[in-house]
Amino acid sequence: MSTHAFGRNAGRAARPLREVMGPAGRAGFTARGILYLLVGFLAVRIAMGDSGNKADRQGALRQIAAQPFGTALLWLLAAGLAGMALWRAATGLLVDDKAGKRAADFGRAVFYGLVCWGTAAYAAGSGSSSGGSDQESKDWTATVLKLPGGRWLAAAAGLGLCVAGTVIAVRALRRTFLKKMETARMGPRVRKAVTVSGAVGGAARGAVYAGAGAFVVIAAIRFQPHQAKGMDETLRAFAHAPAGPWLLGAVAVGLMLFGLFSLASARWRRL
Repeated sequence: MSTHAFGRNAGRAARPLREVMGPAGRAGFTARGILYLLVGFLAVRIAMGDSGNKADRQGALRQIAAQPFGTALLWLLAAGLAGMALWRAATGLLVDDKAGKRAADFGRAVFYGLVCWGTAAYAAGSGSSSGGSDQESKDWTATVLKLPGGRWLAAAAGLGLCVAGTVIAVRALRRTFLKKMETARMGPRVRKAVTVSGAVGGAARGAVYAGAGAFVVIAAIRFQPHQAKGMDETLRAFAHAPAGPWLLGAVAVGLMLFGLFSLASARWRRL
């Protein structure tokens, strides 16, 4: 099949996809926004001296579970994340015609599928004893380091995460996300708010990814899996930087802004 024929077929498939899968994608962006708002809120509390709650997905789920009808809310969140996974997979399968974009969509679909599974397990009561992102990162690094050439594999994965975080931050600051948003439907103030939240929030998100990747590289070089850090410990590490809690506070606010941007994406993103 020629490239032009594939493009025409993909275009025809995209129309019913938007009608069927669009609501699933919007539910997914809503779920992502809620998670980042809660993680950012928990990170703000850590910056202010409250170290009792983990600033990661596990901590966010724990906050939701503590609310009235918390279990029902967790299942709704899991359903939204499932919608995101399905929308990403369908986009990669039927819409994108470039190998790189399709691979990225399938990778995101797998990622959100795993997050959905973890959220559903927590809602069902089987995930409450998990050690969160920090322990998951340490366990994964320890497993990889035991493999032949494991040090190089772990270092490559950490470096890849650093690169991914840098790319996320750069694209956010360049505001490339606006190409995917229906900006013509926004008023001037809304457009400015979406632009700021997307740029600052995306940069903060990229910084956390890059920081987590750097710790994996350190763990690989030193052959010490406990040096790897998940989102919570990566965020806490910002508090030990020269700017101290102020830097953590800035990143935390950025994550909350990314949560708001995700909610805006649920309303105005082209799907």
